[in-house]
Amino acid sequence: MDVTVIDTPQLGDRSYLVHDGQTALVIDAQRDIDRVEALLAQTGMSLTHVAETHIHNDYITGGLVLARKYGAAYLVNAADDVSFERTPIADGETVRVGELTVKAVATPGHTHHHLSFVVEHGDEQAVFSGGSVLYGSVGRTDLLGPEHTEGLTHDQYASARRLAQEAEEKAALYPTHGFGSFCSSGPATGADGSTLGEQFETNHVYTDPDEEHFVSELIANLTAYPNYYVHMGPANAAGPTEPNLEVPDSLDPAELRSRLEDGEWVVDLRHRVAYSAEHLKGTISFEYGDGSSFTTFLGWIFPYDRQLTLVGSRADVENAIRDLSRIGIDSPDAALGEDPEKLAPGATVSSYPRVGWAEVLADRPTEETILDVRRAEEYEDSHINGAVNIPLHELLPRMDEVPAGKLWVHCGSGYRSGVAASLLERAGKDPVHIDAMFAEAADAGLPMDG
Repeated sequence: MDVTVIDTPQLGDRSYLVHDGQTALVIDAQRDIDRVEALLAQTGMSLTHVAETHIHNDYITGGLVLARKYGAAYLVNAADDVSFERTPIADGETVRVGELTVKAVATPGHTHHHLSFVVEHGDEQAVFSGGSVLYGSVGRTDLLGPEHTEGLTHDQYASARRLAQEAEEKAALYPTHGFGSFCSSGPATGADGSTLGEQFETNHVYTDPDEEHFVSELIANLTAYPNYYVHMGPANAAGPTEPNLEVPDSLDPAELRSRLEDGEWVVDLRHRVAYSAEHLKGTISFEYGDGSSFTTFLGWIFPYDRQLTLVGSRADVENAIRDLSRIGIDSPDAALGEDPEKLAPGATVSSYPRVGWAEVLADRPTEETILDVRRAEEYEDSHINGAVNIPLHELLPRMDEVPAGKLWVHCGSGYRSGVAASLLERAGKDPVHIDAMFAEAADAGLPMDG
């Protein structure tokens, strides 16, 4: 048995291509299936089956399109309410994929109808656990609403023990979540690999002998997750289409100016340093970089009923289009280029200060607000004395709560505070972007609480 990992670090997830040397199965495919197709072409494998461990909450699946394209059986839990034809599979059922035996094991917890797949090839065994047992923890249990959370957390505890009965200790473990995804709960390690037996020794779902303690501790430690999750489940149950990943023709300057004047969502993909120094007023700073923060935080606050325009280099726009398609933001428009004055001649070009902790200490009058845009649990753990906390994902609906006057804005690394500073300026506020690591604030001399 050969397992190829298809990593999507932008969302903290993994998909898998599993084969016996000739015949292949794909598990939990991301929407941009061209990556899978490239592997199939490279290896010469025949794809006969595509499987979903669950109806995903953090990305749009490519499983349906992939299965249809290759005439493969699409294995989806028979209990899931979906609007497309699939090959229903239920707990305990097995299918043959070439020389591989694939057994479905009911592992509810992350969702009600979650399945794991135990795959065997001779004396080799692998467990594809989706959002059940992760490396160091389990998938979060609160995505279906608070009324289901406690029951699903008990289910998650029981499901881990079910997997321990269904697979051997030496079985390689391949979860979908746990590599930065907000679908993880607890101390997921993000390790490169593990076995089920190793998890018996290190994962709190196995090492905690008290189910009630495990349940209460996991629920107490659940944190906020991105708003875009609300769109993923319904889209996956309806049957997603294949995305259009082509870069559109660049908007002409007059149209870009018009969109800025109308307050539309125009996102500047350049580095936050370049943005703070010079940008088209009314744009929002979402530095693309490697996309790992871009996708999550843009998806978290973008209103899905609005048209999105991306501004940046062709390479960044192309990569951003791919990343956004994975969370159902399709067909954004684009203005290609990185010089604000050339992109929209006649439009207002703006800037705001960007500082480090030394400048905060030296230059900030005590009456001016430090605005902390980290999540509430980060703020509660430790924060600068007197700082006002409005998390980035709450900033737009709570803009009327933002104090008057100059705002010195920080987060954990400088990324979220760069986004927040641009949103504040767009709303007519006066931001100073603190582009520094929060972990260095105390050593720099900032008075801390917590």
